[in-house]
Amino acid sequence: MPDTLPVLKTRQPGKDILAETPAYDLIELFFFAYRDFVSDPDRILDEYGFGRAHHRVLHFVSRQPGLTIAELLDILRITKQSLNRVLKELIEKDFIESRMGTSDRRQRLLHATPQGHDLALKLAKLQTRRIMRALSDMEPEAKDAVSRYLLRLIDPDDRAHVEHLVFGPAEI
Repeated sequence: MPDTLPVLKTRQPGKDILAETPAYDLIELFFFAYRDFVSDPDRILDEYGFGRAHHRVLHFVSRQPGLTIAELLDILRITKQSLNRVLKELIEKDFIESRMGTSDRRQRLLHATPQGHDLALKLAKLQTRRIMRALSDMEPEAKDAVSRYLLRLIDPDDRAHVEHLVFGPAEI
């Protein structure tokens, strides 16, 4: 790897960004970073017969107890059929439980069981270790810069929703 990362070139006004040379370096770095980011949890999930979809469901249900099926579908953007398959396995293996809503008994509220919460926490700690190791020799502001960058990769029409999910309600 070069001693310094390439500097982003200033875009010329009126020039179509898609006509410019693809950012192969960033695309590939993003691919390899993601591959390794999920590799540690993948090994543990495999011991349970789970995959990445199980990890995503378990993560968000553990982080947001009482999440509805509709809210989870909105977060994950997967089909109801795919979610039902994964949820069924997680419920059968006692990692997630589905409770009736208090105000609407037709509503299903999802909660991680103690076993589910423990697994979600174990996986999050593995990924946190990798993230903190990557940030450890960078300037203190790096975490904020990375957070801003990742947020801007999200579609603009969904950004505020994701920001609320990740960081909570905005302080006034």
